[in-house]
Amino acid sequence: MAIEIKAPTFPESVADGTVATWHKKPGDAVKRDELIVDIETDKVVLEVLATADGVLGAIVKNEGDTVLSDEVLGSIGEGGAVAAAPAAAAAPAQAAASAAVGEDDPVAAPAARKLAEENGINIASVAGTGKGGRVTKEDVVAAVAAKKAAPAAAPAKAAAPAAAAPVFAAGDRTEKRVPMTRVRATVAKRLVEAQSNMAMLTTFNEVDMTEVMALRSKYKDLFEKSHNGVRLGFMSFFVKAATEALKRFPAVNASIDGGDIVYHGYADVGVAVSSDRGLVVPVLRNAELMSLAEIEGGIANFGKKARDGKLTIDEMTGGTFTITNGGTFGSMMSTPIVNPPQAAILGMHNILQRPMAINGQVVIRPMMYLALSYDHRLIDGKEAVTFLVTIKNLLEDPARLLLDI
Repeated sequence: MAIEIKAPTFPESVADGTVATWHKKPGDAVKRDELIVDIETDKVVLEVLATADGVLGAIVKNEGDTVLSDEVLGSIGEGGAVAAAPAAAAAPAQAAASAAVGEDDPVAAPAARKLAEENGINIASVAGTGKGGRVTKEDVVAAVAAKKAAPAAAPAKAAAPAAAAPVFAAGDRTEKRVPMTRVRATVAKRLVEAQSNMAMLTTFNEVDMTEVMALRSKYKDLFEKSHNGVRLGFMSFFVKAATEALKRFPAVNASIDGGDIVYHGYADVGVAVSSDRGLVVPVLRNAELMSLAEIEGGIANFGKKARDGKLTIDEMTGGTFTITNGGTFGSMMSTPIVNPPQAAILGMHNILQRPMAINGQVVIRPMMYLALSYDHRLIDGKEAVTFLVTIKNLLEDPARLLLDI
């Protein structure tokens, strides 16, 4: 009895998905809980696992096809009956053939059999070009060459979901057309919509990172030891400063829904994380209640999941405010685009030693430019500037984060 392979049940925010990769071919043996197929949605890639041991039957939805929630993708035949039947049928036939013709049977020459065994080639899978379909040594040599070439093609297929740019030789005027992944297409669509539908502005400021860097340098080893290997980075300070500023300026943490303004009594902070599939933004829920260690641990966990393609739709959904850090790639300044329906996004940048005038003296300080892009329909310029200055002040005197002043 065949068992149906179905697409996952998508949440309300996900209309459909696309079959990204089949990891098995019809006729391949599968084991329970083994990965069979990847479904790419607008947000994440979902893994579909086998629900029983058996053999993969017919594939209903091929790679690139659009699928709906719980739609049938293919089927699994029961392993014992399906897998054993061909083998049971083949055994008598092979024995009969061997008994009839002996070592010099017309199926394959002895030299061909030996070469196939030495290279792990199934002689039955080799097409014979000799008399009467006899498999010759040359046929096996060709099969061995094809087997050695197969692994070289595998990385290209694996890299396809990330839409990696092809590498061309110097002077090469060829072109390669690669379809957008759903994640990239959705990002492109949402960014264009944001710029078309919002009155988006960006305000800038700069923050002296001296105190935060000193605090981190002094306590990073003790912090890591005290919190089971969680490392103290800069992002946790920015998240804490942002959540404190969001309490003081609730409009920055709000969103527009039709003709209404929705004020959120919590701070779900999206943190942009780089992955092979592009930039993703998992969400720290109730970040205003989290400690520095909890924030750092959450971000580290998101980073690992993003690299492994294990982020869930729930972890990618929602968010009332976003922080992105272009500084990790060397960016000096940028104008980040707001992720609707949110009203604002904070952009961090590279920390550089720059000469600054402090109390009439020129001193060298580690400085970072900050950018706040915001929806001017909801947030006034004064409110946006004051919000960003609040973050600056909290970071330049991090003790204020602990004293709540």
